[in-house]
Amino acid sequence: MNRDLLSAMVVERLLQAWPKAETLLRHDNCYQLMIAVILSSRTTDAQVNVVTEKLFRRFPDAKSLAEADGEEVEDLIHSVGFYRVKARHIVAAAAALLEKFDGSVPESMEELLMIPGLGRKGANVVLGDCFGKPAIIVDTHFGRVVRRIGLSDSENPAIVEREVKSLIPSADQTDFSMAANLHGRYVCLSRNPRCSECVVQDVCRYFSDRNRSSDDR
Repeated sequence: MNRDLLSAMVVERLLQAWPKAETLLRHDNCYQLMIAVILSSRTTDAQVNVVTEKLFRRFPDAKSLAEADGEEVEDLIHSVGFYRVKARHIVAAAAALLEKFDGSVPESMEELLMIPGLGRKGANVVLGDCFGKPAIIVDTHFGRVVRRIGLSDSENPAIVEREVKSLIPSADQTDFSMAANLHGRYVCLSRNPRCSECVVQDVCRYFSDRNRSSDDR
């Protein structure tokens, strides 16, 4: 099956399976989401939600965070991985919002990538969630799902983003990213994937290859 037809089937089924998929990072505005995304690197979303509740109560906007004492920020986010580096990043990110964007989160990929600690994955989260722009959000779960299905063969997130973006209609890209992420978290697990529960099992390259290997034994 060619990738255009495959992608159309996969999009339809995953959006039906996960109709209200959205980021698991709790936030009330774009500033909060941007900071939460920076903190989420190599850390679970659940753990980020624990620390941001206290962090945003203390520093509710970019100005207050930009002026924050670094050690206090470290204490507040201590339980997330790489907290010292992340504390520097989020303070610098808040300062960048003030210095370059009048305190507001920018709406373009090029501008978002100017913010310390925010890579393409995080920038796409912000673009899709805050501004409703088409976004392919390549995290570990998303990458695993699209590679197993056969929408990409690359381990390089930038290549995966480009390849999948070319296959998915722009109107569906953000919703598909969130749906594929949840599918990877709860069904298409890294170890012991729950293929019997998978809505794309019949078109999944990984499932087909695994069954073929079992038959050859």
